[in-house]
Amino acid sequence: MSSSTTSGPAAATAAVDPAELRRVHGFVSAFTRRQAARTVDFPGGFAALDDAYALSHGNNHLLVDGPTDPEALPGRAEELLAHLSHRTVYVLDGPDAEACAEALVRAGYDRATVLLMRYGGPVPELGGAREVDLPALKGPAAESWRRFLPEAGDEVVRDLVERRAARLRGAPDVRFLASHDEWGEVASWADLYLDPASGVAQIEDLVTAAAHLGQGHAGVVLDSALRLAADAGCATVFLTALADDWPSRWYERRGFVPVSAVHCFERA
Repeated sequence: MSSSTTSGPAAATAAVDPAELRRVHGFVSAFTRRQAARTVDFPGGFAALDDAYALSHGNNHLLVDGPTDPEALPGRAEELLAHLSHRTVYVLDGPDAEACAEALVRAGYDRATVLLMRYGGPVPELGGAREVDLPALKGPAAESWRRFLPEAGDEVVRDLVERRAARLRGAPDVRFLASHDEWGEVASWADLYLDPASGVAQIEDLVTAAAHLGQGHAGVVLDSALRLAADAGCATVFLTALADDWPSRWYERRGFVPVSAVHCFERA
């Protein structure tokens, strides 16, 4: 799941079957628990922690996935994330989301909205990307993180690149896909998380190398992931995108519609 300290209004969400939305929310919670090296439960959520990637907010945060006491959240974050240099809280959309937001913003947190976007188009006939192993993505991922976070130090980039290994624990079937240029270099890549038992799949971290932007490689990876998800029996495919950034609009043109959101709060 991506997050940012920029804020902005969430896009309107489409109508969705409540049972399907529960499966999507359940997938997010289950993936977060399984990926974590350890978890600490509290009423309405848990802390997901991994000391191996201490600088990665996505591997060290609180996730609120049920009814909770909003006013207690800032204190829980201080207690459970005290060993870290950051405080990050994710809140799944629900009745308590706005109350949680008010309490966290008062405590000095920056807010962003990450959309959960479900695919509603036809299954692509062909893809074109192929499955790759982790070493193949280390160089391209490091280059992309330095482009996205030019102020980040080497240790931060290291954690953001290496943390992909932890994702292998997150779902029953985890695959890394890449589209290559004519010389065999990785041009675009993404993660694909499959849970055939629940019928849910997630596409995450779709990125294109700077030298290959605008060449169609991202579409190749996306089509491949959608085809593989369908072949695995996953009728519900979703991804995440910041509400106020251009990728969400690109995904909408590709057939994804917002169905829910994760409210993200960060404080240095």
